Parts: sequence; structure tokens; C-alpha cells
Amino acid sequence: MSEIFGNIHSIESCGTVDGPGIRFVVFTQGCPLRCQYCHNPDTWDINKQANHMSVGDILKQYEGVKEFCSGGITVTGGEPLCQIEFVTEFFKLAKAKGIHTTLDTSANPFTREEPFISKFNELMKYTDLVMLDIKNIDREGHKKLTGQTVDNILDCAKYLDEIGKEMWIRHVLVPDTFNTGEAFFSNRDEQLEELSKFIDTLHHVSRVEVLPYHTLGIQKWENLGIPYSLEGVEPPTKEQIENANKILKTDKYN
Repeated sequence: MSEIFGNIHSIESCGTVDGPGIRFVVFTQGCPLRCQYCHNPDTWDINKQANHMSVGDILKQYEGVKEFCSGGITVTGGEPLCQIEFVTEFFKLAKAKGIHTTLDTSANPFTREEPFISKFNELMKYTDLVMLDIKNIDREGHKKLTGQTVDNILDCAKYLDEIGKEMWIRHVLVPDTFNTGEAFFSNRDEQLEELSKFIDTLHHVSRVEVLPYHTLGIQKWENLGIPYSLEGVEPPTKEQIENANKILKTDKYN
């Protein structure tokens, strides 16, 4: 069998926010979402020149730093499900070496239809943990924020729960700095309460994280010549973060 290659944006050793422990993190190239706060817009185009790397190449890099990456391996993006065959082979060989595997995904490609669902089930055989981003529970708000629907993302959470897969749910908190009342923003109590109710229906969530919106990626937008549509939106206040944590009951899971 010939080696499987992936389009890789970058690799980070000693990642501390990408799953349990200190981790070896692989960022894949390509993502169908167009999140208006994305801090890696350079990962959007799957055909953009990237590092064309084999599974073996990446595992060699991991072997060189594994003593510092005791938590295991995380594949993120971009959107790793856009390269599902590559991630499956990577995780399969990693699990054969006893390495903990985490998939960090927004789940936009997810569908229960074939051929995707069979490929997804194969990937799940070798995935220990799924970190699932639910960016906005409101249908209209999610569409405006990312350009894509939220329905199949929520269905992915339900499916993962059905098969008993451990999940971390992550939610980026985008404050309505200008008090517009638009569903586009994700810090309104009613949105957070709806998300909390949804999470309560799941039985295999071991962690819920509030990720405060930040402006650290603006420079990349400027370098790529892309207008930054959240200009002027400020990161959430300490009070807004505490409120979101309270409504989402993060202490219950964390």
C-alpha cells in the first residue's frame, strides 16, 4: 500500500491548548467555513501551497519530540475532516504506537450519508477524543458568522454521543460590542442557554470550554488582503466570560 500524503499547513510541538496534556499538533490545510474571527485564514484554501507530507514523515517528527509531548497528538486545521483519509491513516498508525489521538473539528463536512459516514466511522476507531467547536447555536447567527449551516454540526455532536465517543465542546465567545442585538454575536444569554440545553442532552461530554474572542489574527487578514469584518469588536470582558461559564456550567464538566 502506497503512503498517504496530506496537505499540512504547519506543525507545533508542545501545544498546551489542544487537548489533554502537552501535545504534538498538526494543522491541516483547507476549511469550508469562513469564520469572521478566524486566526488562521491562510488555512482556508486546501489547494494553497502547503507542506505535502506523508504520515510517516509526520510520525518521524513526533518521535523526535515525543518526550516533550506526553499528552499525545492532535490534528486540527483548517478542517481536518476535509482530509479524512489522511487523518484516519495517521491516527491508525499513531494508535498502533500507543499514542493518544485527538481530533479538533468544526464538523462542517459531517453527514450521515455515504460515502462520508463510513469514512468517519473508520476514523473514529482510532480517535480517542473529539474536540468539537460549536461556534453559534443560532441558525441565522451561525450562517452569518461562518457562511455555513450549524445543523449538521449539531447532528455530528448527536452522532458522536450515540457511538459513545468522548467529546470536549468548545464555544468562541464573540461579544456584541455595539449592542446591535444581532444573532451573529454569541454572548447573549438566550443563545448561551440554548447551547447549554443542547449540551445537557449529550452523555459523553467530559469538558466544556469558553474561548474568548481575540484579535490576534487581524494581521494575517491584512497580509492576505482580506477585509476584517469584525473591526472594532472588542474581546469579551471578564464579566462576560464569567457569565458564559456560569450559563454553560463549565465547572460541572471541568
